[in-house]
Amino acid sequence: MRKLQFACLASALSLAATSVYAQDASEAPADGDIVVTANRTSSLLSKTPIAMTAVGGDDLIASGITNPTQLEESVPNLSIVRGNGLQITIRGVTSTDGTEKGDPSAAFMVNGVYLARPQAQEVSFFDIERVEVLRGPQGTLYGRNSTAGVVNILTVQPKFEFGARADVSYGNFNALNGTAVVNIPAGETIAFRVAANIDQRDSYLIDGAPNDGVTLNKFKDNKSVRLSALFKPTPDLSLLLVGDYSKVKGNPTNGVPTTQFYSNITSGGRQNFSAPTYLGADPDVARTLSRTQAQQAFRDNEEKGVMGELNYTMGNVTLTYLGSYRESERREFSNAANGAFSADFAGSYWQTSQEVRLAYGGDGPLQAQVGGYYFKEKSGIAFFLNNLLGPNTRFGFPQDPTIAENKSVFGQATYEIAPDLKITGGVRYSHDLKSRVGNTVVDFYDRIGTSYSIGNFIRRQINQNNDAKRTFSRVTWRAGVDYDTSLGLIFASVSTGYKAGGFNDGCETPPAGQPNPQNCQLPANALYYDPETLTAYEAGFKFRFSPAFRLNGTIFHYDYAGLQLSQLSDICGGPCQVTTNAAKAKVDGVELDAQIQPSDRFTVRLALNWLDARYDEYAPAYNDTSVTPNVRRSVNFAGRALNRSPKWSWVAGANYVLPVGEGRIVFDAQTAARSRYEVTDLANFAYFYQPAATKTDVSVTYNAPQDRFYFAAFAENLENNLVVTGATTGLFGAVTFADPRIYGVRAGVKF
Repeated sequence: MRKLQFACLASALSLAATSVYAQDASEAPADGDIVVTANRTSSLLSKTPIAMTAVGGDDLIASGITNPTQLEESVPNLSIVRGNGLQITIRGVTSTDGTEKGDPSAAFMVNGVYLARPQAQEVSFFDIERVEVLRGPQGTLYGRNSTAGVVNILTVQPKFEFGARADVSYGNFNALNGTAVVNIPAGETIAFRVAANIDQRDSYLIDGAPNDGVTLNKFKDNKSVRLSALFKPTPDLSLLLVGDYSKVKGNPTNGVPTTQFYSNITSGGRQNFSAPTYLGADPDVARTLSRTQAQQAFRDNEEKGVMGELNYTMGNVTLTYLGSYRESERREFSNAANGAFSADFAGSYWQTSQEVRLAYGGDGPLQAQVGGYYFKEKSGIAFFLNNLLGPNTRFGFPQDPTIAENKSVFGQATYEIAPDLKITGGVRYSHDLKSRVGNTVVDFYDRIGTSYSIGNFIRRQINQNNDAKRTFSRVTWRAGVDYDTSLGLIFASVSTGYKAGGFNDGCETPPAGQPNPQNCQLPANALYYDPETLTAYEAGFKFRFSPAFRLNGTIFHYDYAGLQLSQLSDICGGPCQVTTNAAKAKVDGVELDAQIQPSDRFTVRLALNWLDARYDEYAPAYNDTSVTPNVRRSVNFAGRALNRSPKWSWVAGANYVLPVGEGRIVFDAQTAARSRYEVTDLANFAYFYQPAATKTDVSVTYNAPQDRFYFAAFAENLENNLVVTGATTGLFGAVTFADPRIYGVRAGVKF
């Protein structure tokens, strides 16, 4: 019945959301539309039958967006927060496992190359042509683990003319972000581009219990460089090569004790699962770290990679090859928010991906492409918690190697069956292999001092062996129809998404009667978890009623099966992350946005989103240790909202341009609001929430004639709301929050 209601509403509304932003003037269509590559081929945003948002590079600079977490106000139903790397949530769909054996649910890409590790995703955010965010499963053309959607960062390619630009911003918390770019043509067929970025700021936390020689700053101290080369000997042949290197440093301390935001936390009475009391303390009090940091925390990571894209056109057929190789080195030390212990992490990663596509186009009714994809990631890590299980102990997880491998083939075709009426069909076969070898251990030392200086190693106790290997396969597909009317595009689709399963810590007990040399204790259904799958029904329009009024919208329904959720457990002799499959979840939503431009000087932006993302069936079990003997109980999550999925959100913004001589002053103001949403701590069955909140940003910018230079003053989050992005209780209890009020100036020049 619910699907029938959805189908009727889809027929009545036919809504699909996009937001329209300008891009480079040399490429932008005359009507202000933008060229995107969401379908792996170039098309106008207004003619692309997908729920997506595209933000041009100049708009990112004008809005002061210098990292992915700031995209939330520009993209409907998007949340990007910092945890163990970036955690991306689209329409309530997310992944809570940021470890080397987990995968994100939203595919994060740079120039079409999938980045598997959330810790590597923020350093590519400079010298950008545009950002494309595709909402909903992209199981055909993008494929790997894209049940939530895709975030694709497209960097600026070299151009065949000399140019340079520099942009810098400085604000409170000693926030400095600067980018310098030089574009150099080397003849008529080859061009180079060099871009360098520095991104620094102090911690948002206030050190309320200082320790001599230990500081919270700097939270972020990143330096990056990117070198691009474009070789285009003929109009039909091009080769793009990109190499990048980043040094990622700083202090990872990012949370405060949970009691500074909440009271009456009922994690001990799990069957009650009632809401705590949100304290709403003064922001300066709430972000004060009241526990002494025993030792200087640090982050000292390195990211580097190369990629190449070859395009060769033969009449109506284009051959594309996209290949990449990346390496990451991580070394991090952190103190627990409660001051009880510290954590030490070291890891090495590499990944490679190869993709070949063959696209057929032209003026005929058929557009089609087929391709193959290969991805492999390998890592070796060592993660230890110091003094957790007693004085002079290190409880940890040395694992080497952990391997993920994907092989896929795909195809998609669009056919115009009548004038302006098209149908689309696509299919993808994915095969994933995952494996890991390692241990869960306790190491004993003769001394681990109060500053966590480590003495001599005594012995190692192996709590369990971690040895697992499994393959997963799935066919995903997409079917759609679109019609280009006099008002604009109307479309509808049904698509599926797939995210591979995986394994938890431990190894599988062999069949009865067979030897068990590794002392494996877990049955297969406890060691492994299954893939998650999603079927999305979506319909929409992209209308332009006049040059002054654009209206876009989406209506969608998701059937979500096998939702992968991660929580802490003590099955390995200490705290271990365990992932299981929730039975079912449902997501319904409507997204609307409009742009109204009554004059060339004045523009109004409006957006309204309704989202109902909830567990349909989910009843995780736990051992109730408050009674003797222990009793096995469960908590019923049915009907509860998925994390970070507010029921209502809206944006209202205005932009006014005041000519000053041949230049102009631009006044911009925007308020974004979200209703209350949940942030559940599954490890302790503790329920947290973020109350309804608004975020207001304002800026004033002077642009010189021909946009040769600009300077601006800005302020963001005028309300100074500390929006909760994560909350846990118990041994690892902490609250993390989004940016407080920030303000500053920015300037830039180009020629």
